[in-house]
Amino acid sequence: MDAIFKALNDPTRRALLDALRERDGQTLTDLEARLEMSRFGVMKHLNLLEDAGLITTTKKGRFKYHYLNALPLQEVIDRWIEPLLAKPAARAVLTLKAQLEGNLPMPLDAEKPSYVMSTYIDCTHDALWDALTKGDLISKYHFVCETVQGDFAEGQDVNYLLPNGAPMLVMRTLRIDPKSLIEAEFHPRWGGDETPSRFVYLVEPTKSGMKLTVEHYGLTPAQGGIADGWTRLLAGLKTFLETGAAHRFAMEAQA
Repeated sequence: MDAIFKALNDPTRRALLDALRERDGQTLTDLEARLEMSRFGVMKHLNLLEDAGLITTTKKGRFKYHYLNALPLQEVIDRWIEPLLAKPAARAVLTLKAQLEGNLPMPLDAEKPSYVMSTYIDCTHDALWDALTKGDLISKYHFVCETVQGDFAEGQDVNYLLPNGAPMLVMRTLRIDPKSLIEAEFHPRWGGDETPSRFVYLVEPTKSGMKLTVEHYGLTPAQGGIADGWTRLLAGLKTFLETGAAHRFAMEAQA
């Protein structure tokens, strides 16, 4: 937590976070052009933000892309604010649109993700993998769906149902590397544009727990709100695995 406050206590680093909030997935060259500072200076600020967990990066080919990672900030806020708030009511889920080029997924090393988020969880490798792949466990922390039918397995569908029993979305598993990677299509089922997008879970053991990274591909500029859903999902997953208690970071009701 000290690293987060230290990272935020600088106007240049806050400007870099603002830049990534406006447009995620920028390179060092992109960010350098926004600041009156040397390339080395910008790199130092980015490294400090990455060390604090406030940004996460992914390298595709010869380019390194930087993404705002909102989860640590949400966890800091929840430490003091969450106990003071009434449990929010569920609201209508966010509208998602995405379009793949044709029907075949592009290789992961050839496509820049639209969105990336990482978190660290104090749990075992097996516990994290089970929580990501088993429908009955997903239902304990998903921010909307109390019923999740099916388990993640190659070629299989996992159905997410809203509290009223209506379908919210279908996850169609494309690829699984056991205990390290899940790649799936994301099929919205709540009306409107039902064109699929694609996401990837990357699971990595660390010395003191597990690291989970989410990459989402094929999102349009209008779909920036999906970050809120991922933040709530990962916060619920982390709470569930570290406390053993089911918890949903439900979305606030809208008038």
